[in-house]
Amino acid sequence: MKTYREIAIKINPICADIVCDICQENFECEGIITAVEEFKKTKLTKAVYDVVKAYVTDEDLDFDNVQTFFHQKRDEMIEKQIFNEDIGTWDITITVQPNEDWSKKWKEHWKPANITDKIVICPSWEDYKPKNGEKVIVLDPGNAFGTGTHATTRLCAQAIEKYVKNGDTIADVGCGSGILAMCAIMEGAKTADAFDNDETAVITARENAEKNNLKINFQTATIDVLKDKTYDFVAANILHNVLRDIMPDIKRILKIGGKAVLSGILDEKAEIVYDALVKNNLKILEKTQEKEWVAFVAERED
Repeated sequence: MKTYREIAIKINPICADIVCDICQENFECEGIITAVEEFKKTKLTKAVYDVVKAYVTDEDLDFDNVQTFFHQKRDEMIEKQIFNEDIGTWDITITVQPNEDWSKKWKEHWKPANITDKIVICPSWEDYKPKNGEKVIVLDPGNAFGTGTHATTRLCAQAIEKYVKNGDTIADVGCGSGILAMCAIMEGAKTADAFDNDETAVITARENAEKNNLKINFQTATIDVLKDKTYDFVAANILHNVLRDIMPDIKRILKIGGKAVLSGILDEKAEIVYDALVKNNLKILEKTQEKEWVAFVAERED
């Protein structure tokens, strides 16, 4: 039986996907999970951070080398200004896990879960029987591209369930695992175009859609490649600063009367996205929130 090392990295939740990517690309990972933890910054406020836990088979991991590696990656992100906020310390701990098959053990963390009243995300190894008209998306926990368990995914999926109509055309901007495009097709959308600038994410998303027998057009691209096409509904679950920067493009690809759900927004950054919506004359229909995460639904009127 293998011995596993658990590398736990403390980060800001907003960069969890990128850290998962780094773990997968640079270590022999049998599995990766994220655990959101809360701690009191003061007597009156709380901060939220993620702990990304990567389980690796390398028994010769050197703590100092691994810590230096993650700090260098953190410094690179700060230098590139990928995020306009504190991204966490990226301090690590390394612990030896019991001699058990962690590649199977980690599956215990993932069970079927409702992300809307009607849609259930189910890992492929679970035998789940839908009830009361539920629709099931089979989606195994990936390493970085979204499993439906994050609050922002749920907020977007709930907006899709509420606003997408039969026959709608939809665009999923920064599609990750493709889960939002899949939700839209299951809710009656006629066509779905989904794109991401990460080729690995697009490959994963395409495989996920095929596994669920859903026809979605995936491509490795950014929103600016859409020149003449417009949509009834746009979903964008990405960073607040990216949403701000591409807001004119989101409006451009929306039909008159079309709607968009925007998330990936921490509550403390919601005003930035709100201001961008107002600046681009997009009518805000509602703001929803789950814990520290926010989503906006907006409509193009002109």
